[in-house]
Amino acid sequence: MKSVLTSRRQLLGGAALAASAMAQGTRGVTKYVRYQYQNQARLGILDGEQIRELRGDLFGQHAETGAKHPLKSSKLLCPIPNPTKILALAGNYKSHLGNRPPAPFPEPFYKPPSSLQNPEDPIVIPKGATDVHSECELVIVIGKRASKVSVAQAKDVIFGVTCGNDVSERQWQNGPKKDVQWWRAKGADTFSPLGPSVVKGLNYGNLKIECRLSGKTVQSDHTSHLIHDCETTVSFISQYVTLVPGDLIFTGTNGKTIPMKVGDIAEVEIEGIGILRNKVVAG
Repeated sequence: MKSVLTSRRQLLGGAALAASAMAQGTRGVTKYVRYQYQNQARLGILDGEQIRELRGDLFGQHAETGAKHPLKSSKLLCPIPNPTKILALAGNYKSHLGNRPPAPFPEPFYKPPSSLQNPEDPIVIPKGATDVHSECELVIVIGKRASKVSVAQAKDVIFGVTCGNDVSERQWQNGPKKDVQWWRAKGADTFSPLGPSVVKGLNYGNLKIECRLSGKTVQSDHTSHLIHDCETTVSFISQYVTLVPGDLIFTGTNGKTIPMKVGDIAEVEIEGIGILRNKVVAG
């Protein structure tokens, strides 16, 4: 059986992180985490097998306290707990569209903040749900207020990126008795796992992304294949909706997704960020 330490190394990147360090370099790359240590939620910077504690505002003034806590004794939490809004893109990889033509502009929809879930905590299948899928996604974390920004300006309002799982109940989304909107298909409780870290300094348009269910790879692609990249997406949304620090944008999923079943372990891995892992349980 794998040790807890090995499991945590895999959670935060393992071989993919090492490959990313070679491809991107580690200079200027920072991994921010929220974590629970000794029953207290804290903010920190991940540094190998320890976390350097921070005080202050992630999106404003913050500084290291000097305290360092072992990763193996800490519980990682959803890195952005209270966004004012979560938006997500539909149809943003050609591999997910099939024969459908791509939209000329991003097509966002809303997910409620109450759908967020911590790394390692369960995805709960609601009663009555019969066709729940996992969707691996790169998630943009907004760091500055953005209203009507250009594509060039959008780069400066992106704080960093993290892993997200846009869990989706396909019958509620597209079935014969589908809802008018995707309020529960995409927004049920625990349907937005996020983490394990928010990474600043990566080339967001050059990252490998994949999803595994109980160890089997079911989705694999590259963020260079996004139809609408991060900057274009932020600029477009900001023309109509003001974005503020902590807001999240799921950038869309790739390939063909398959149903999850109770007992599955859903893993979203993005190069340079780490592995977002959640067990699937019955509600």
